[in-house]
Amino acid sequence: MSASTLRIALVGNPNCGKTALFNLLTGGRQKVANYAGVTVERKEGRFTAPSGRVLQILDLPGTYSFEANSPDEQITRDVCAGNYPGEAAPDLIICVADATNLRLHLRFVLEVKRLGRPVVLALNMMDTARQRGIVIDVAELQRRLGLPVVETIAVRRGGAKALIERVDGEVPTAAPAQPDDAASRAGLHAQVREILTATVTMPRATAALDDALDRWALHPVFGLLILAVVMFLVFQAVYAAGKPMSDLIGGGFGWLGEHVAALMPAGPLQSLVTNGLFGGIGTVLGFLPVILVLFLFILTLEESGYLPRAAFLLDRLMLSVGLTGRSFIPLLSSFACAIPGIMGTRSIQDPRDRLATILIAPLMTCSARLPVYALLIGAFIPIRYVFGVFNLQGIVLFSLYLVGILGAMAVGWVMKRIRRDKSEHALLMELPSYRMPKLRDVAIGLYERGAIFLKRLTGVILGLTVLMWFISTFPSPPAGATGPAINYSFAGYIGRGLQYIFAPIGFNWQISLALIPAFAARETAVAALATVYLVGGEASGGLGHALAGQISLASALSLLVWFAYAPQCMSTLAVIRRETNSWRNVAISFGYMFGMAYAASFIVYQIARMLT
Repeated sequence: MSASTLRIALVGNPNCGKTALFNLLTGGRQKVANYAGVTVERKEGRFTAPSGRVLQILDLPGTYSFEANSPDEQITRDVCAGNYPGEAAPDLIICVADATNLRLHLRFVLEVKRLGRPVVLALNMMDTARQRGIVIDVAELQRRLGLPVVETIAVRRGGAKALIERVDGEVPTAAPAQPDDAASRAGLHAQVREILTATVTMPRATAALDDALDRWALHPVFGLLILAVVMFLVFQAVYAAGKPMSDLIGGGFGWLGEHVAALMPAGPLQSLVTNGLFGGIGTVLGFLPVILVLFLFILTLEESGYLPRAAFLLDRLMLSVGLTGRSFIPLLSSFACAIPGIMGTRSIQDPRDRLATILIAPLMTCSARLPVYALLIGAFIPIRYVFGVFNLQGIVLFSLYLVGILGAMAVGWVMKRIRRDKSEHALLMELPSYRMPKLRDVAIGLYERGAIFLKRLTGVILGLTVLMWFISTFPSPPAGATGPAINYSFAGYIGRGLQYIFAPIGFNWQISLALIPAFAARETAVAALATVYLVGGEASGGLGHALAGQISLASALSLLVWFAYAPQCMSTLAVIRRETNSWRNVAISFGYMFGMAYAASFIVYQIARMLT
């Protein structure tokens, strides 16, 4: 490493604005949210200071103390102490503290100072502190702490200028290292009170607006009602805003595919381009607006600070099924993808609760399921309004998310009954102040979700779609064959073989075949079905129209339930293996989800068939 490169570690309590500061300094696009536990791994970025010095910055997981109790806290402690495998000790530690809540943050600042390394304190959210009438004597705070103190506003352009100037200069002198024992830790609280008394003038402990909103948002009855209404309206908006754009994109790809086909000679290449690429990939891409609209609302709720309140409200309910409100944030992350949700369990201190959350997280309805849901709901659920206001399709989508949540609660309840340790762990978490969502942070979040979707679309989904086209096209039917050509292809033989397993839950051979690539990426089920039906000449009116003519409503409902509970994708299984270091847990996860999905689909199919 160059001698002019300075290694800097960003540390601080959860939700202090550390990752926002990291993004401001490095131009990074790390996820930022208004709740604790977003950063669960070390992230690295670089930028060049005005002097030409390269600053290598590590964004470490938030922690309240170096007395580490969870995996993410251990990462922060080991990196700062220079004990992390393969990681050199930082040259400088920037400890980020929320200026509106120094009472909570100063204790950790003192712990960082005791490491005996150069430290700079970044007083973040100074704009919010001034708005609340909080006065901080920065000079006196710096004198009493014995380390440089710099004001920052991580969410404002230029809000880290003073910090850059400070770290671009001479590295501050480190205070002598102090012993880390119970006696020395006991004196930290008294020291914090003394410093606060001398340096901070605070008109009130919490913001008046927060108190007014929380009287309703945290009410045991009205709070739960508000949460239910908010989530219900979100799914109504998904169909009201996202579905028209999806139809437009799907129709556009269909039109484009027809014109491209007219310019190409008939043959396998024409079939690959029109049926495989435009038909399969174009069908999946059409559902991107639905995904983005959903995450627009979720990101807005994250930024507002409402989600930790939801965790608090649901804590008692989650305790009843063997979890805690601490599991809420990882489970909520799983609505995007189970992988970051499982990684987010590193913030859960109790190993038993962490394992339970890991095994339950894949039951949350991830964004990969949305294309399947949107396809089947659009094909089988009519556009009808309940009470003249609520879209029936949006109600069904909300119900599917609710089915996943109820299934997760049922699994948690069973796990609670069969485990030996039945103790309960109370939820302790910080409730951040409400704030208006930052357009930049929401835009970054939407960009990330869109980029992930497109990356999967042009990677694994594209590869599997081409493979599905190949096995649906070859071999050619023998001479004298009377049935559709696809019946004599590899896909036809494989699908009919699988149908013996899935016929009791109402799946035809095309759906049975699509379940194989769906294990690699759930969205691929849509591309696979589109390719198979197009090659078979049965999707001229669109995939939704083909499904409505080929399968019954009972089969469609069974398929929806299957995808609500079906075994997660291979990537999720790999993450479970990595996070738990156990193939046994991987087998348990796959096995119980397969059995749960098959049983639920069988019940739904048989009941729906009798009723319809």
